[in-house]
Amino acid sequence: MNFWRRLKPFRMRIALLLAVIGPGIITANVDNDAGGITTYSVAGAHYGYSLLWMMPVVALALIIIQEMSARLGVVTGKGLADLIRESMGVRWTTIIIGIMLIANLANTVSEFAGVAASMEIFGISKYVSVPIAAAVVWLLIVKGSYKRVERVFLVASALYLTYVASGIMANPPWAQVGRAMITPTFHFDVGYVTIFVTIIGTTIAPWMQFYQQASIVDKGLKITDYAYERIDVILGSLFAVFVATFITIACAATLFANNVQVGTAKDAALALGPLAGQYASTLFAFGLLNASIFSAAILPLSTAYVVCEAFGWEMGVNHSFKEAPIFFSTYTALIVLGAGIILLPVKSLIDAMLSSQTLNGVLLPIVLIVMLRLINDKRRMGKYVNGRIFNTLAWITVAILIVLTLILIVVSWFPQLLS
Repeated sequence: MNFWRRLKPFRMRIALLLAVIGPGIITANVDNDAGGITTYSVAGAHYGYSLLWMMPVVALALIIIQEMSARLGVVTGKGLADLIRESMGVRWTTIIIGIMLIANLANTVSEFAGVAASMEIFGISKYVSVPIAAAVVWLLIVKGSYKRVERVFLVASALYLTYVASGIMANPPWAQVGRAMITPTFHFDVGYVTIFVTIIGTTIAPWMQFYQQASIVDKGLKITDYAYERIDVILGSLFAVFVATFITIACAATLFANNVQVGTAKDAALALGPLAGQYASTLFAFGLLNASIFSAAILPLSTAYVVCEAFGWEMGVNHSFKEAPIFFSTYTALIVLGAGIILLPVKSLIDAMLSSQTLNGVLLPIVLIVMLRLINDKRRMGKYVNGRIFNTLAWITVAILIVLTLILIVVSWFPQLLS
């Protein structure tokens, strides 16, 4: 009895953590969407284990940025778009929202492309899979409560473990993997520079800051929850990078080892079958489907939060369509357009994906710099402003991310400059 009594404070802290946990884990894991999975698959297939040393760096960058976003949310009780309007005015907020709307639509299209690609592996046409996926994610948000939606998203986050299973089933040389994790390498060729920058560029996207902060506000987290929400952010970031590491390992151990080149996550899933076994291939394809549906729900939801926050309109998953018509109409429009474009006889979505990448690159510096200004505003944040060491790390991280994003735009649109 005394033993259980002594454990009571610990059990209470665990219960509080479980009550708070969600926004950080969900936001970080959505980053492993169809585009992210493709990036890690290509990295492993083309360059083996040589890029694994980047993963701890990626995790640190993700933790720093997402922790600031979470802190802004719990301290101010406001979403990022709301704070940007207060800080920069309606005109700049409107411009930022316009860019994000276009970028997130293109990103949503790519997520439904991931749904189509993953189900084609199982022999199901996109004309069946995409409408069903669109209907499922629409019903989930429009008819669900925040608590129910968050539980579904947390389950979807857990399903990323299929990639860990694929990596283990590929039977990589673990000693070589361990050495690659702690041995930085770099090659000055266009392909390597492109994938190097893309890995980091996929880590921090503008929509992530808006979604995480909005979900914290929607969930009703307060300053008293800050310590637990910080754990949520750290756990989510580490888990997301852990999954990305195993995607790279799975492709390096099979595709790179057998000199098999791939261009998409679908190619990787199909190629894994003969090399690592059909179960590994199926798990990889299922992971792509889960990630695509998961992200197809989150990206439009993030956009709906941003639009309504910026102009003070009613928002939140707990509301009904009648109570928050613009919120749910924005969400619905992005789902319909994203899925509809995939059903058109379009041969390539490369231009759309490049455009969204460029728009994200334009938006990212603005969002991160504004975040740093907000987080260091003592009138707004009080004692929760960045400390000197954290602030130095944050500015260095932001500066590096901005430079790498600019390089990514140049590499994507003007590859001849690096030839």
